[in-house]
Amino acid sequence: MSLQGRVAIVTGGGSGIGRACSVQLAADGAAVSIWDLNGDGAQETAQQIEKAGGRAMAWAGDAADAAQIADAVARTRAELGAVGILVNNAGITGFQGFRDIDEASWDRMIQVNLKGPYLCTQAVLGDMLDAGWGRIVNISSSSAQSGAPGMVHYAASKGGVIGFTKALAMELAPLGITVNNIPPGSVVTPMLEASPIDMKAAAKVVPMQRLGRPEDIAAACSYLASEAANYVTGQTLSVNGGRYLV
Repeated sequence: MSLQGRVAIVTGGGSGIGRACSVQLAADGAAVSIWDLNGDGAQETAQQIEKAGGRAMAWAGDAADAAQIADAVARTRAELGAVGILVNNAGITGFQGFRDIDEASWDRMIQVNLKGPYLCTQAVLGDMLDAGWGRIVNISSSSAQSGAPGMVHYAASKGGVIGFTKALAMELAPLGITVNNIPPGSVVTPMLEASPIDMKAAAKVVPMQRLGRPEDIAAACSYLASEAANYVTGQTLSVNGGRYLV
């Protein structure tokens, strides 16, 4: 799916799903700005793209901080051009019983997972409006669809992302900009590997009998960012091996 001439931003692009999305969009022809708190990880992703013949830049910073986002967008425009594709992937997770979640933990989860996409989208929307074309892909979570014990704050933040997607899609639909979200199931990433989740047990409850791969999510992202999806907006494209079917 050709994205020649397009410029994409992928937040949290230094590893896992974000890295896979960055690499796939670059393979589709987009120039990719990779944002991550882990600057080394972002640089590694950019180098991987450049070695394959693509264009990329890396930025180290917080995609939930308005001032840092403004700096990153300015650099992206200067180095790669106006932004046409935004993948809001950066996020954090947490495992705590509801009674153990303090206000600071709740606020940080919402700040990164929900306020971050809001800030990033506002920062680049002008480019899309000027072009009359844009693709916004938000990475949510299947935990927001099915619920998840011990993850109330995380599921709430990702449920907010799904609602954000639907409402924004309705507002931007007449303007040539689509907004969709992908809620992954359990995907083998550094974040999952560092969690208390039993990966073998988790795989057994997936109808396809395996956990997801970052490339599975990247393939869906590629489609939603492409011209092939020009009549698709406000949708939740579940990529979870059949774990959640509604």
